[in-house]
Amino acid sequence: MQRNRSRRTVTERFPAQVFVPLVDAGAVMVSGVLAYFIRFGSADVHDRFLVGMLIIAAFVVMANFIDNSYARWRTTRLSRILFRLLFIWIIVTLLATSIIYLAEASVRYSRLWLGMTLLFSFFLSAGFRVLVMLLLKRARALGKNLRGVFLVGPQDNLLNVARGMRRTPGEGFAISGVQRLMDTPDETCLEDLARRVEESGAREVWLCLPLEMGGTVRQIMFALRHQTAEVRFLPEFQDMKLLNHRISEVAGRFSIDLSVTPMTETARFFKRVEDVVLGSFFLLLSLPICAVIAIVLKWQHPGPILFKQYRAGVNGESFEVYKFRSMEVHDEPGGHVTQARRGDPRVTKFGAFLRRTSLDELPQFYNVLQGRMSIVGPRPHALVHNEYYKEVIESYMKRHKVKPGITGWAQVNGFRGVTDTVEKMEKRVEHDLWYIDNWSLRLDLRIIWMTIIHGFVHKNAY
Repeated sequence: MQRNRSRRTVTERFPAQVFVPLVDAGAVMVSGVLAYFIRFGSADVHDRFLVGMLIIAAFVVMANFIDNSYARWRTTRLSRILFRLLFIWIIVTLLATSIIYLAEASVRYSRLWLGMTLLFSFFLSAGFRVLVMLLLKRARALGKNLRGVFLVGPQDNLLNVARGMRRTPGEGFAISGVQRLMDTPDETCLEDLARRVEESGAREVWLCLPLEMGGTVRQIMFALRHQTAEVRFLPEFQDMKLLNHRISEVAGRFSIDLSVTPMTETARFFKRVEDVVLGSFFLLLSLPICAVIAIVLKWQHPGPILFKQYRAGVNGESFEVYKFRSMEVHDEPGGHVTQARRGDPRVTKFGAFLRRTSLDELPQFYNVLQGRMSIVGPRPHALVHNEYYKEVIESYMKRHKVKPGITGWAQVNGFRGVTDTVEKMEKRVEHDLWYIDNWSLRLDLRIIWMTIIHGFVHKNAY
């Protein structure tokens, strides 16, 4: 018999899966009527337009259910909810226009009406989500709509989880009880745990255990077999460098992915569109500057205009990177690559200017259009440097999960230029992995903006 069980929260009594589809469908219908009035000057909507609105509404609701966008709002960031919603509306737009075209009904439907219906409905649905999330965030800040959690695990792990809960108050979790475990619990400890969980009224039990205590999970699950509280396993990975970790299902089994690429098919598509559009723009914009640089290099210094060198790219595969030549032509024995240092005699005067202003990197926009680089990503290193650092920095090769970039999170945070110590390279790798783990188009645009504002000229560029 359960005692002192806390009442269900607002989001449990009125889950998003129930009422948000109705809101989305209503947004399409209202937007369709408004668009019809704007286009035709009448609110008496023709039957075929009503049919079109119903089909669009059905597509929107089905696409949201297929994408699972009506679930887990408590633990999903608002920005991710809105991005997924935008993606769904793009898919619905493509579906609607394709059906109209294939049915040869384009003359029967106004393109302006269709565009306005989809645009208005997106903003109505997005606005509703923003409003709901803001109201919930406000309510949770006032101590309402909270979901009680009972924490189990070693002291340090519990403190880490508690700090995380304080950093994300908008998720609405509150600690209902704590059970500290130092080692494998005995039968008495497990019985005490089950009793305390029941008395706490917690809606969830979080097992905050290190991997070496993974065998304890089964014992605790058995001890809680009579409880109705949800149980989550939060393994402690503090000593492991993870990359885009998540839960997947492979071969019919659940998998904790510890180090995987964040570039899903959708993410790769949007990042490639970003690279092609912005890369073409920046390349065209820089063509006059490139022409001037090429003339000066050819006039002042004999030898090739471009410097070509093999660098490590995505998945560790090598590719030829292009830069304007900034050094005198020279050979290095045994494939050795010496990084440029302050006052390096190999660097020409004009080359020093190119390196200080990063203008020597402009030809890499051609690498971007080739698909071998991105505008934003970890900087590519010479192959010999890769061979060295992958042996001394544990997570070094994880930076090759994505395409290398002309600029990156490490560069705009000051970690550029010569890396003459392992510590400097570790900081660069740390920033590169943070970028990969937190990638978004918004972050890319932020890095590009930071590069434009203060990233071209830097004290470490020589």
